[in-house]
This record gives sequence, C-alpha cells and structure tokens, in this order.
Amino acid sequence: MFAALPLLLLLLVSTPSSSAAQLPEVKDETAPFPWNQMRLPKTIFPIHYDLCIHPNLTSLDFTGVVRIQLDVREDTHTIVLHAKQMTVGNALLLAPEGARPLQVLENPRAHLIALQTPSVMTRGRKYEVQLEFSANLSDSFHGFYKSSYKTKSGETRVLASTQFEATYARGAFPCFDEPAFKANFTIQLIREPQHIAISNMPKIKTVALPGGLLEDHFDTTVKMSTYLVAFIVSDFLSVSKTTQHGVKITVYAVPEKINQTAFALDAAVKLLDFYDDYFDIPYPLPKQDLAAIPDFQSGAMENWGLTTYRETGLLFDPEKSTASDKLGITMVIAHELAHQWFGNLVTMEWWNDLWLNEGFAKFMEFISVDVTYPELKVDDFFLNKCFEAMEVDSLISSHPISTPVENPAQIQEMFDDVSYDKGACILNMLRDFLSPETFEIGIIRYLKRFSYQNTVNSHLWESLSDICDSDVLYEGGKKHQDFCSKQNTHAGASLDVKAIMDTWTLQEGVPLVTVALKGREVRLSQERFLKTDNTSLTEGFLWQIPLTYKTSASNMIHRFLLKTKTDILYLPEEVDWVKFNVDMSGYYMVHYADEGWKSIIQLLRHNHTALSSNDRANLIQNIFQLVSVGKVKLDTALELSLYLSRETEIIAVTQGFGELVPLYKLMEKRDMVALENQMKDYIVNLFHELIDRQEWSDSGSVSERVLRSYLLVFACVRNYQPCVSKATELFNMWRDSDGEMSLPVDVTLAVFVVGARSPAGWDFLFEKYRTSFQMSVKSRMKMAMAISPLQDKLQWMMEQSLRGDVMKTQDLPDVVVSVSRNPLGYKLAWDFLRTNWHTLIRKFELGSHTLSYMVRGVTNQYSTREMLQEVQSFFNSLTEETGSELRCIQQSYETIMDNIRWMESNLPLLQAWLDKHGHRPAHEDL
Repeated sequence: MFAALPLLLLLLVSTPSSSAAQLPEVKDETAPFPWNQMRLPKTIFPIHYDLCIHPNLTSLDFTGVVRIQLDVREDTHTIVLHAKQMTVGNALLLAPEGARPLQVLENPRAHLIALQTPSVMTRGRKYEVQLEFSANLSDSFHGFYKSSYKTKSGETRVLASTQFEATYARGAFPCFDEPAFKANFTIQLIREPQHIAISNMPKIKTVALPGGLLEDHFDTTVKMSTYLVAFIVSDFLSVSKTTQHGVKITVYAVPEKINQTAFALDAAVKLLDFYDDYFDIPYPLPKQDLAAIPDFQSGAMENWGLTTYRETGLLFDPEKSTASDKLGITMVIAHELAHQWFGNLVTMEWWNDLWLNEGFAKFMEFISVDVTYPELKVDDFFLNKCFEAMEVDSLISSHPISTPVENPAQIQEMFDDVSYDKGACILNMLRDFLSPETFEIGIIRYLKRFSYQNTVNSHLWESLSDICDSDVLYEGGKKHQDFCSKQNTHAGASLDVKAIMDTWTLQEGVPLVTVALKGREVRLSQERFLKTDNTSLTEGFLWQIPLTYKTSASNMIHRFLLKTKTDILYLPEEVDWVKFNVDMSGYYMVHYADEGWKSIIQLLRHNHTALSSNDRANLIQNIFQLVSVGKVKLDTALELSLYLSRETEIIAVTQGFGELVPLYKLMEKRDMVALENQMKDYIVNLFHELIDRQEWSDSGSVSERVLRSYLLVFACVRNYQPCVSKATELFNMWRDSDGEMSLPVDVTLAVFVVGARSPAGWDFLFEKYRTSFQMSVKSRMKMAMAISPLQDKLQWMMEQSLRGDVMKTQDLPDVVVSVSRNPLGYKLAWDFLRTNWHTLIRKFELGSHTLSYMVRGVTNQYSTREMLQEVQSFFNSLTEETGSELRCIQQSYETIMDNIRWMESNLPLLQAWLDKHGHRPAHEDL
C-alpha cells in the first residue's frame, strides 16, 4: 500500500456558494493533447477507485478526491482518462519513491484529460494517481445532478442523485469511463445530518467531521463498469424485506410517498429470488436498493445494488393505481433486476453490442413476470414490442442490432427500439427455435463463463452452441447435466447458431417472406421489407429464418430453416390455408400471395378462433404494413379488418386500433374533414358492441381491465355518445365531491378526458394534479389535460413543463407528443419543438431516446410535401453540434415521405371502400 494524503483532509475545503470550487491545477495550455482518438488507449487499466465526494445541496455543487490504482500494460508517460465539465487539480502520482505532481492536459470536446508523468511508468508495475476535482451539480438528468420535490406544505427540498449510463460518470469524477475498464470502487459520501447517503454497497460506518458534517463509508464493490456506479444524498425514507436467498431489499422514496412502496418491495423480493434460481448464479451483493427519484429522464437504471426509477415506475397505490400501472411497475423492476446479471455481471465490451444488455433485459422481463405474476398475462403484451421494432426497422435509416458507434451522441442513439425490442424479439425467436430448455442452459453457461468480464456477440452464440458437448458440461449446474443426460445429447450440435444469428444482428431490417400455395407445394421467397419507392434498396439482404407454420389440416407446428432466397416446401396433403410465423414467435413479416390472403380473410370471417390471438394480431399488422409497400391493396386489408367486430382479445383488438387509427390521424392534419369522420365512424361502428359491453368498474383480469381503459378512452375521445354521457356524469359527481369521490381507477382516464374539455373542468383537474401525491393519478390527469381541445391550455402545459415548477420537466416529452397528436395541438407542438430546440438538447442530451421520441412523435403524422419541406428546412439549419446528424431526423423524413406515398396511393380506394361499407354523416360535405 502506497502512502497518500488522507482523503478527508483534501475534501474539507470551503466551497463557494454559487459555483464549483476552484482547485489549484498544474496545466500547460499550450502543450498538444497527446491522444487523438475518442476511445481510451489500452496502455493503462484501473484496478480500484477510492472515491470521496461532498455534495453541497445549498450551493448546488460538489468537491471530491479520487485515488485510482492503476495496472500499466505498456510503458508510457501518459495516463488518459475522462472528465467532463469539472475542474481537476492537485494531480499526484503516488509511487514508492514518494508523491510527484502530474501535469494535467485537457481536451474538453472529447471529455478527456491526460496526466503527464515526469518519468516513464513501467509495464507490469502498479501505480496510484490522486486527483482533486470540483463541479456544479448538473441541471440535466445525467451525471451527478440536482433533483427536487415539494412537500405537502409547499416546501421545496433538494437531493442529489446520479445517472451515469452511458457516458456520464465522467461528469461526477475523473475515471476510465468505458464499459471494458472494470474496477472495484470504495466510496465515501459527506453529508449534513438531516440527509442520508446510499450507494451501490452497504454502509459500513459513519464518521463525524468538523463543522457538523458526517462522512458515510461504503463497502468495496465487486468489479464493475463506471456506468453502474451510483450514489444519492437525500432525505428519503425506506422500507425493507429479505429474500429467500438472504439479500436485503430496500425501497426508498420521499417521505410523503413512502406508503406507495409496498408493491414494489414485494415484487423486487419475488423477482430477485426468481433470477437467483433461474440463472443458477447467486446475486453477488448483500443488498439491492430501489430508489424512486423525483426527477428522472428514462424509466429506470440498473446501477448494481442501487437501481433507480421514475416515481411512476416504482410507486403504487392499491386504491388509486390501475391494472396497467401494476403491469408497468412489475415489468420495469423485472427489467432492472435482470440487468444485475445481464449487463452488470456480464457486460458488453463496447456500446455497439448494447443489445446484449438491453435486449436480454427486455426479454427477461417477460420470462420472469410470466412465472412470478402469471395473473398479469404478460404474453398479451410481448408482440407490441416486436411491432414497435419493425416500425423503425422498416426504414432505410435503421441500423444493425450490433453497429459501430464512437461518440457520446452515437452511443445514446443505441438506446432505441432496435437494441431493446428487436433484441428481445430475436432472442424469443431463438428460444422458440432451440427449445426453451436448450436456450436457458446456454444463457446460464454464457453468464457463468463470462462473469465479471466483457463480451461480444460471438461469445453468446458460442455459449448457445453444442451445449451437451462433454467438454463444457462441467460449466453447467445440475439442470444442465440432467438435461443432457436424457435424449438431448446433441442439443444444438447440428446448428451453427452463430451463422444463423449473425444474419439477424449484423444486418439491419425486417425480412419479408412471400408464401405462394400451389396444391401441396409451398413456394417461399425472402426479401427485405422496406418502406421506400426505391426497390433496389431491398436487394442484397439474406437471412437464415427459422420459419414456423401450421395449416387447415393440422394444429401441429411445423418448422423449416429458410437459408436461401427461394425454396419450396411440400405438404403431405392439399390444404385450405397455411399460416406462417405461428404465434408470431419469429421476427419476420409474411405476404400470402395469389389467393392466400383471401383464404385467411375467409377463415377470420367464419372461424377466427381457429387461430390464436397472437396469430390474429400478426395477420392484422402484416396486411396493413404490406399495403404501405404496395404488396396488398388497401381494400383487401380493410376487408380483413371487418372480422374485428367479433374480436375480444386485447392483443388483436389493440393491433386493429394500431393499424386503423393512424389512417385518420393523417387526415386530421390535412383539410379533409368528411373522409376523416367517415374513417372515425367506421372504427367506432366496428368496435361499438365491444365498447358497449364494458363495465364502468375495476372487475376482470389485468388484460380485460387494460382493454377496458383503452376502449373507453377511445370511445370518449371519438365522442361516442353513451361513453361521453357516462363520463360526464361521473366527472360532475367527482367534481361536486371536490375530488373526494372514489372513481373506479380503470375508467378515470376516460372520465378525466371528458372533464378536461371545458375551461372550468380543466382548471379543476389541474388543481387536483397540483396537489396530488399519487403518481399514477397525476399521470392520468396530465394525459387528459393534454388531450383537451383548449389550445391556450395546451400551450401553457408545454411551457410549464419546460420550466419544471408545477409540472416536472421529465414529463415534458410526453406532454409535447400528446399535444402533437391532438388535432388542435399539433401545430403548437411543432412550433414549441423548433423554438426550444437548443434548450431541449441541453436538458435531454443529443442522441437520447427522449429527444428521438419527441422528434418522431411530433412529426410522424405529417403527410404533405409542404410539411416535409418545413421539417427539412428546420433540421437542415442545424449544425452537427446541435443535432443535424441525428438518426431520428432521418427517420422523420422517411416516415413523412412514406405517409405522402400512402395518401397519394390509397385515398381514392379508402373513399370508395368507406362509401360502400360505412355510413357517411349527412351533414358533411366532401
């Protein structure tokens, strides 16, 4: 152990009241920076960080000192590491011969500093460096940032929390901020007595300091990446339980919401126990905390041992929260706890393979919750993830699941539907293809083999291949050995998993399989499904597709691996119909050529339950998406939709809405009121019997309750009179009781939507929003207020959300996108986005999923060349530093162009078909 100055003495310096403390530095402003790449050199790796930080919650800044033990892999004079928007000084090299000052060079654009040593550091030797640093608490949602909340008495209280993924640990302390530079961390936090401090590991002691401050010391972490480090200084309260495996689970929240933590606590206990058993690897830490942060940009974060959440992602009130809230909270917790193995224990080498973290965590949500909370019926919601992924993956601007990235904005862009949802969907496809048992054993093998290490794609495919090879049996547990001792000796042996899966991860896009049935012969061909009028762009793609199919002759699921551009299958007998992609277990679309779609439409019309609800949703999505690329005529897709009048299952009903509603949403932003109303009337008439059967209560299964809320909101927004009358009656009763009356929670959104239509109703709703401490209730009120036709209120909501005083800035993206979908608000939302663009990119960071969500959400329902030109004109005026290269901008252009093509090709067909099948309102003129 090398001698070093005590950390405490370095920290106890007076801090300016309004800006970060200034530290003495050794700098040479004229010297060239010795490293010219974005990625760190591999000459030096950190082994251990000793970190002490003192946040000042009054002056909103922090000071700290870090001592880093280094492993020198090559002789060098230079230590290159990350630091962002902080002052770094008093840099010392700690060696046996004593402490020596280091010269500090900076490259602020690359977030890098270089420490120049007076003599060469020798390969194989261990060194330590010590750095003092200071910075302001961030006013964004990243790094070490300020959060606040109001008490019931109106007092504002401040806390400091962290969010380091992907590249923000460097904003809290100097570090090697790349996932492959794993190390151990020993953390100390200095605080005032009225606060508590929590971090990744349990607190081992508290030391009293001069001036009434306290210093909390935390146990040393396991070996991990910097983006998983976390610490919070706050006045939170907590509740705790212990899992069957002896892990202490604690949920933290602001004092006045601690009574909303019981459900999350029970869910976390149950889910961590599930993962402990499923992965056959004990959770390696003594505790797992879950903290509800008042200001939080994403849904949640998997920091090892201290997961952090939006309040709406963790807090549940049995009296006020909906079935949808329970489902959402359970899934978020399941996702973050899955990360404790996928991501934390085994981490991708670099952000190009982010899907190894996020795709797996998204996939494991459904595996874990299906077992631990079977009543939630999560299978009813998985397909939506695949549909969402296909939406972006069918654009030219999509990217392979594994794709090169370098700078922070590119890294942030990887946190998208491709990494999360497509990742989960191809894992589901592989599990179905290999068998659930083979898949489970393969991923356990992967986790055991690469624990505390970093991986690339090929490591996963190797672990899923030849799982019963005698050379690797010892890696598995009893489950593995029992499986292989049976008839599964050659499980996965004949399959080249890597060759199959490389076609899914190293090239972008959704495969389209065309099926032509001729007697007993099934002719197959594959191409890329791409929304473009340039057909040459669909060429050059080839997948190995694990096809599944069943026919009218048998319910048996048949399998075939399509490796070539075309192929032929032979059926044992002629059949009336064939359905490929059974239950949509595969990530591909299917076009039924010749009479194929006609046969399927006949089947749905006469006996739709011959196919599963997943199959029906899959067919609805496929046929309407095929209209957009000219493979199917619109009237054929609309003929299929007629069967929906008899549909009752949530996945098929919501997919029907998902394909039909966007058609009139395009029209709302053009001057074509008559056709728009015809389309709306058609959808209401299609589902009115199902809507009429909905009770205004909280009865039924989770899926039934989620569907009820969905249908009633749609009906009320569409002015379906029975719904509007009932909602108006309930809103008036609720308002007369000054909000004290208990409404059935699943119908409250519909009630609030109708109530928010009048200025008085909107104002009353806002007052209740302002004073409520129930997060799920506030969320529904906010949504209802954004659907209101009152344009002045919509504009005010967006401005208030940006300021963050009454409505949290974290909710601004949802507000802006909701206003943009409002036929009376879409122009306001577009103007707001343009006017505040530079503020938004500072607050939410370039490349973030949040920014992408706003850009695409605000623009994706435009369908005129004038609006395309206006959108292009604005984004073309930006520089690369202000976002001109963002992928979401290209996605917006493509989506608008696809909308333009759709409208030009299909409006006459739509008009003719609705004239034939619908009832045109007598008062409307074309």
